[in-house]
Amino acid sequence: MNEKLQPVTQALKDRFSVEVSEFRDEVSLLVPADKIVEVCRAARDEFGFNMLINETAVDYWPQTEPRFHVIYHVYAVEHKVILGLRVPLAGNAPSLPTVEGIFPVANWHEREIWDMFGIHFDGHSDLRRILMPHDWEGFPQRKDYPLGYEEVEFTFNFDEINLRKPAAKE
Repeated sequence: MNEKLQPVTQALKDRFSVEVSEFRDEVSLLVPADKIVEVCRAARDEFGFNMLINETAVDYWPQTEPRFHVIYHVYAVEHKVILGLRVPLAGNAPSLPTVEGIFPVANWHEREIWDMFGIHFDGHSDLRRILMPHDWEGFPQRKDYPLGYEEVEFTFNFDEINLRKPAAKE
């Protein structure tokens, strides 16, 4: 483990009972949803992780426990190190507290996560669609979202697809 991250991860592990994992020199903490704000505040105020560089989500459906992980990457500019935070969430109506008060850029990231995955951020100042039209139903990045696509046309299936295409009325 990076020698700059060792004291940080140990202190956060002792204080918040988080699980620490390392994969290919990337260190992540598995944080319960109710502790994410406290962990982010401690990382920023006590350990110098002053920049949220990424926040995204993953859907593990059909697995439901946990179904989602919300993933944060915080960066310590002075030490040039990145710390990953993973928050597991269960079920079809997941929610967790916003970190917008700690990292203002989270406003945009959380709106995108809400729009694509339907993960609700409690206390968010403006949780509304940002990528999809405002009247869109559903969350397109969920793995159980119906695709409703049209099959791609190639030379080998042209005749079959052409039969199903609607023709112009004369």
